[in-house]
Amino acid sequence: MENLISLVNRLQRACTALGDHGEESALPTLWDSLPSIAVVGGQSSGKSSVLESVVGKDFLPRGSGIVTRRPLVLQLHRIDEGREYAEFLHLPRKKFIDFALVRKEIEDETDRETGRTKQISSVPIHLSIYSPNVVNLTLVDLPGLTKVAVEGQPDSIVGDIENMVRSFIEKPNCIILAISPANQDLATSDAIKIAREVDPKGERTFGVLTKIDLMDKGTDAVDILEGKSYRLQYPWFGVVNRSQADINKNVDMIAARRREREYFSSSPEYKHLAHRMGSEYLGKMLSKHLESVIKSRIPGLQSLVTKTIAEIEAELNRLGKPIAADAGGKLYAIMEICRKFDQIYKEHLDGVRPGGDKIYNVFDNQLPAALKRLQFDKQLSMENVKKLITEADGYQPHLIAPEQGYRRLIESSLVSIRGPAEASVDAAHSILKELVNQAIRETAELKQYPVLRLEVGNAAVDSLVKMREESRKATLQLVDMECSYLTVDFFRKLPQDAEKGGNPTHSIFDRYNDVYLRRIGTNVLAYVNMVCASLRNSIPKSVVYCQVREAKRSLLDHFFTELGKKEAKALSALLNEDPAVMERRAALAKRLELYRNAQSEIDSVAWAK
Repeated sequence: MENLISLVNRLQRACTALGDHGEESALPTLWDSLPSIAVVGGQSSGKSSVLESVVGKDFLPRGSGIVTRRPLVLQLHRIDEGREYAEFLHLPRKKFIDFALVRKEIEDETDRETGRTKQISSVPIHLSIYSPNVVNLTLVDLPGLTKVAVEGQPDSIVGDIENMVRSFIEKPNCIILAISPANQDLATSDAIKIAREVDPKGERTFGVLTKIDLMDKGTDAVDILEGKSYRLQYPWFGVVNRSQADINKNVDMIAARRREREYFSSSPEYKHLAHRMGSEYLGKMLSKHLESVIKSRIPGLQSLVTKTIAEIEAELNRLGKPIAADAGGKLYAIMEICRKFDQIYKEHLDGVRPGGDKIYNVFDNQLPAALKRLQFDKQLSMENVKKLITEADGYQPHLIAPEQGYRRLIESSLVSIRGPAEASVDAAHSILKELVNQAIRETAELKQYPVLRLEVGNAAVDSLVKMREESRKATLQLVDMECSYLTVDFFRKLPQDAEKGGNPTHSIFDRYNDVYLRRIGTNVLAYVNMVCASLRNSIPKSVVYCQVREAKRSLLDHFFTELGKKEAKALSALLNEDPAVMERRAALAKRLELYRNAQSEIDSVAWAK
């Protein structure tokens, strides 16, 4: 079971090294999910003496006012033999044999983070102590609760400390070690007061009573230690710390523990409780309880770590990979991003993604509807037919058939088809441009780089504009070709009068009677409808060939050509990224490293168990 506490120790050190202090942030935190024991007490409650008694060494800073200004994560490791030593996480290759130097390093490291202004910080100091005189245990020593600020501290320090302590102990995985002096009224205990706020049922609070030997004569703490005055789920512990005189005389901790045992075993009031009193028993019980809590939390930790790894990896995928520093790497990255955009764009056109069907809708609905709206039958009314026929004849009326009149009627009708033809070209262009914007939005990598996103979008639209002009030219040529050369066979197959043009004995002007003009109009309308049917098929082919096909083949060709001419500085400008995204990616990468390490550590312990 000892490896369970070692597991949490390793994870806590990894959290601190990778910036996870359990503070509120936009990043997932592993620290808050790790079981821990937080030591809480007011100033002069004997909190530091309790910790030193558990460790068996004199190593904590002492003095007046607020001495502990940063959380101290104290990790105790029991060794079978050898000399006692200490290590700090921020000094990984340095062993401290002299514990007076440990005290000085705690003070110095506190000042490095907070300055000498007596401010506080929630960034923890990690201290590991290896000794044959300790149990495997991890404690978090928090700043002592106070009611007034000392000189050099802001008035807010009282509330700041209380908020920091509360932020640690309100977490459901935190075991609270509430230190209260026996020579003061328990109702005024700062530790009990704040513990009651976050743990009203006392389900995760251990009460420790200090300074029992300093109580007024005729009084004792039996009712408290037996749980009668203030009941907790777990029994109260009583300890007798070294006096200030003992501290000044450097009384040995081992001797102090012996005197503590003798005090409880020889006191009539506490003799019946002596078996569960003292700092040694406190350390053993806390170690045993912490092991059981960690064991119960391992399945939940495994689930949390696995879930969080998946979430972080998904977000990192959305943010994209960081770009190489060299020009070649940048060029390659830009080309790859553009290829992904181009592939998504083609998928829209090919039907893998939605949008390409809108182009077919132009050909199947918009173009036929536009052609129908031309209403050729109205253009070929008898008045209009007569007008154009007579104008085409000029001073010399036609002899057999009004060929020039036919041509003018047909051309005047067919030229109106240019409007629907151009409208089809423009409609297809608008859809292609819309799909460019859609593909840009769906290319995750382009979201990283606003400048590149803008350049790619502009280049794609510029290409589409050129393709539209080519398409317009080719499509209108189809209409112009129908105007420039009529299909003779159509007219040869038309039914003819026996007289092929009328009775020559009649006046030439009799040929412009209604029947004659109606027949001309009917013939022209039939021919125009035939041409419309043909153009209805050929206009889509022209549009697809000149726009859709070219967009699939060469949408970014010109952009790639210009890209190859750019120098490293210009390439870097294209890959300018939002600093907030860069910071977020770096922070997530560190947090992912933490969780992967945690997953490996937890799995190894779970399998061993």
